[in-house]
Amino acid sequence: MKATSLQLYTAPRLTSEDDAVLAEIHQMRKELRHALKTPKRWEGRLRRSARAKAIQGSNSIEGINVAEDDAAAALDDEEPLSADEKTFAEIKGYQRAMEYVLSLGSDRETDFDVAEIKAMHFMLLQHEPSKSPGHWRKGPIYVHNDRTDQIVYEGPDAESVPELMGALIESLHTGISSDPVVRSAMAHLNLVMIHPFRDGNGRMGRAVAALVLTRSDIGEPTFSSIEEWLGANSDDYYAALAHTGHGKWAPRPDAHLWLSFCLRAHHMQAQTVARRIQEVSDAWVAFDAIREGLKLPERVMDALFDAWIGYRVRRGGYMKRAQVEGHTATRDLAQLAELGLLEASGSGRGRYYTAGPQIKEIRQKIVGERRPLVDPYPWMRPKLAEEINTQFPATQ
Repeated sequence: MKATSLQLYTAPRLTSEDDAVLAEIHQMRKELRHALKTPKRWEGRLRRSARAKAIQGSNSIEGINVAEDDAAAALDDEEPLSADEKTFAEIKGYQRAMEYVLSLGSDRETDFDVAEIKAMHFMLLQHEPSKSPGHWRKGPIYVHNDRTDQIVYEGPDAESVPELMGALIESLHTGISSDPVVRSAMAHLNLVMIHPFRDGNGRMGRAVAALVLTRSDIGEPTFSSIEEWLGANSDDYYAALAHTGHGKWAPRPDAHLWLSFCLRAHHMQAQTVARRIQEVSDAWVAFDAIREGLKLPERVMDALFDAWIGYRVRRGGYMKRAQVEGHTATRDLAQLAELGLLEASGSGRGRYYTAGPQIKEIRQKIVGERRPLVDPYPWMRPKLAEEINTQFPATQ
């Protein structure tokens, strides 16, 4: 049957509960924008960490696991400490696509189009020519559940992909009056369900969702991503997709659970970001007090911050961010280690520094005072648990 725009998943009518959650999301985004209106010394570090968490989270959903500081290394154009060559190539690919989203996605004069989606896919998988980067798939596609050794989803016929993707692009233009969070969620769902590429469809769905948000007036796109939350809740993510997809491409008029799931992810991630901003601010004040007491140069704050969030601090990265010569970087890091602020590991080019006792104590104190997040949809986890039990009966 020939595909038409009516065959896409369409946004369901929002309930009063959804409306309330959406209003709270936008209020939190507004408060975030206000909080970051006045530049802070730690803001650049927080943005870098947020982008690294998003890259780490989105790739972890696909079983591509890296430490957050290796994801940050991709952002900094540095070599990873732990990730192997193939894994790091995957991370770099997603980093390239998201770099595009953040750098050009906010251009109001640029429209969504098919060429853009294909170009993003090429950025994602250009290191894997065998996976046809930048081209629609030519054959059938199936999503396989490795836990149960079952096929859990079958995409539409390859012949329908060009027209379906055209319909998806059209929906992003004609649906411009709807809320950007809703449009983002539906673009995410439709791309994943169409599964237009041989590989990378999940990551592309999340990248396109971020692109929709970036091209809206949601503000602070770096902090509007939900990849971190999805990565930490991947079973729920797959359960929401499975509940909506019913195993085969056949769009139904009700994608309400999926939309509510995305609203929940945005709400929980916004709370996480707000809490993190306060924690970073508190930690920075503590670092500054230590630095001033020991009469250390202000440039060491970068190394203390990275160690505090759990990164492995390397001489090369510190040189770049602190803008110092090699001998100065070596002296700074050695002094921080002598003072017990950092702990050294490894030797030669493999030497790195992690948080020392004082920095760990600051982290433990701040985390210990952390208030729990408020779930805007208390009923959702039990609902998703039922779906997970259905998908993975052998693991329950």
